[in-house]
Amino acid sequence: MLQSQLFTKTRKEAPKDEITKNAQLLIRGGFVHKEMAGSYSYLPLGRRVLENIERIVRDEMDRIGGQEIRMATLQPSEPWKQTGAWEKVDVIFKINSRTDKEYTIGQSAEEIITPIVQEYVRSYKDLPVAVYQIGQKYRDELRAKSGIMRGREFTMKDMYSFHETQEDFDRFYALAKEAYLRVYKRMGLVAKVTEASGGSFTEKLSYEFMVLTSAGEDVILYCDSCSYCVNADISKQKEGEACTRCTGGNLARATASEVGNIFDLGIKYPKDFGYTYKNKDGEDAYPIMGCFGIGITRLMGVIAEALSDEHGLVWPETVAPYRVHLLSLTPDDLEASSAANLLYDALLDLGVDVLYDDRKGPSAGEKFKDSDLIGIPLCVVVSKKTLVEGKFEVKVRSSGETKILDRDELLSLF
Repeated sequence: MLQSQLFTKTRKEAPKDEITKNAQLLIRGGFVHKEMAGSYSYLPLGRRVLENIERIVRDEMDRIGGQEIRMATLQPSEPWKQTGAWEKVDVIFKINSRTDKEYTIGQSAEEIITPIVQEYVRSYKDLPVAVYQIGQKYRDELRAKSGIMRGREFTMKDMYSFHETQEDFDRFYALAKEAYLRVYKRMGLVAKVTEASGGSFTEKLSYEFMVLTSAGEDVILYCDSCSYCVNADISKQKEGEACTRCTGGNLARATASEVGNIFDLGIKYPKDFGYTYKNKDGEDAYPIMGCFGIGITRLMGVIAEALSDEHGLVWPETVAPYRVHLLSLTPDDLEASSAANLLYDALLDLGVDVLYDDRKGPSAGEKFKDSDLIGIPLCVVVSKKTLVEGKFEVKVRSSGETKILDRDELLSLF
């Protein structure tokens, strides 16, 4: 992509109404555009990041047997009334049509997926099954905050599984837990598996996946020696107390942001919809249901919060909008411009995603600042100074490490 043709531009200053780092950096870098509190448009750079996050999530959900579908966003009110959520859940957007019919735009999908699966999965031979989607969600939050980490419109992966027995659900639950940890690791994040209340979804214990960040909305207690972690709101334990799961560990307190959750829903939704299947004895039985959520846009915000530095965003290679940021510092110089163009073509031939800063207006200093702000993993600089020896400057964004490489050495990195 030629940066001269990218219609978005960087900004020196963040909007005054944004106080969280993720929103400030993403707006300044040209990744998102704020429409109103809790609602953002995703621009070319931001869209590429989201697609990379979605790809990783799809990989891991498919790996454990998930089948992707796309559910309707505009939904009738009847299934929501059937489960009691229409009156009990206060974040539902309610829409009246010109024909006086009531609709909602989905804030979750239990009420939609259960009847869908009910129509097709009628025997124990069809179980287990896991179905997921990646799509938009809408919640009437009283206070949208934390930039793209908590909004009224957001992208989410929600998966629902159906099982014959509690044992089979527990088996899949464990698989999903490990898949979630792989998702976060592939994105450069360390997530803590946190015990929490099921909230409005279930009375059973659930698990949240938390990443430590000062912009987080949750407070957790975690052991400094083992993997035990609990949401402070439901725990009687206190900071500094001994861990109850290991010997020698003590509980530390931290703010964190939730990037995923898994719930054991039991038979609530199948029972609400009268959904039974024929078990091995030919009897009607309710399937056991699970819910597995990952916030896609929230993850983008958390990465921006957790992995940025004082100069700007620092994207992991797996989710970065481009792998290489190629800077031509003297685009008006024929020799330097030709060398940059040839290198750009060579990288594209190798299948490398490149953002090529071929702009003629900005100074070298401005280009370096923009590159640091945008946060692409590898910055390759074409300048008259290094071209004297037929070489290029290569900078790793995350570490600041710089090397001077010739063309063959540079291309061998890919």
